Amino acid sequence: MKKILFTGAAGQLGVEIISKLRAELGTEAVIATDIREPEGELKNGPFEILDVTDEAAILDCVKRHGITQIYHLAALLSARAEKDIPLARKLNIGSLHHILNIARDHKLERVFWPSSIAVFGPDADSDNTPQNSPCNPTTVYGINKLTGEQWCAYYHRTFGVDVRSLRYPGLIGYKTLPGGGTTDYAVDIYHKALASEPFECFLGPDTRLPMMYMDDAVKATIDLMNAPADRITIRTSYNLGAMSFTPAEIAASIQQQLPAFEISYNPDYRQQIADSWPNSIDDAIARADWGWQPAYDLPAMTAEMLNRIPEHWQPQ
Repeated sequence: MKKILFTGAAGQLGVEIISKLRAELGTEAVIATDIREPEGELKNGPFEILDVTDEAAILDCVKRHGITQIYHLAALLSARAEKDIPLARKLNIGSLHHILNIARDHKLERVFWPSSIAVFGPDADSDNTPQNSPCNPTTVYGINKLTGEQWCAYYHRTFGVDVRSLRYPGLIGYKTLPGGGTTDYAVDIYHKALASEPFECFLGPDTRLPMMYMDDAVKATIDLMNAPADRITIRTSYNLGAMSFTPAEIAASIQQQLPAFEISYNPDYRQQIADSWPNSIDDAIARADWGWQPAYDLPAMTAEMLNRIPEHWQPQ
């Protein structure tokens, strides 16, 4: 029987995957943890406060609950990592070592750890970036993600830890608010539009970035974790793609439904981060290995976000 531990459960990805897995496996099969108190759907099942920089605390949780798999999602995101390098290193790399050591020593079935398109730098092919394009990141977040990918591959190669990973593009969902990522403008913009407020974007109008609707990200993650081990050929992290767009293009898609919506642009330090990332991603290996196929494009995502945000965030 699967018993799954989530770290960083309160982030946008954690909330969505936990909801899906609890529906499939049963509420008690998924233990959610975070450094902060739970809100919303996370209250509907087992939850513990957990500091992932404390290896002993993680191990205690694993033993008490009979954990067989870990989804290690706790991290400091890109924009915040630039402002606190020591914390980013401690949280994004140190905690991964704790998880990998526990998985090795206690023979866990499987570990999931998220990587990012931030592993690519200015010398990568910017359009349709291939799986094995040069990885020379110029951001704190990207450096930590690239380091983590190599540690995951090492623990698989040396100790047989079945750790799996995806290089996520920007993720867009309606259940959580922006959390400090460079691509989070594409979440905030929908909230501002629905509130009839103008939106000031911290990226320039023509900044094209790979993006993905949350339902696709959840499906990709669970499909990867359910795939037979002999189908997994990438043990660093799989490229994952869905759509690419600019702030001007997402604004235009919103204006198709809300014509009065207004956007302005005031690029800040996050522009330099975005400029170091790819415009689009080649995920052919993920499609061939375990059948990855996205379902949402920009118009479909915009329709979904504008419909679901009011339902989810209406006053109780």
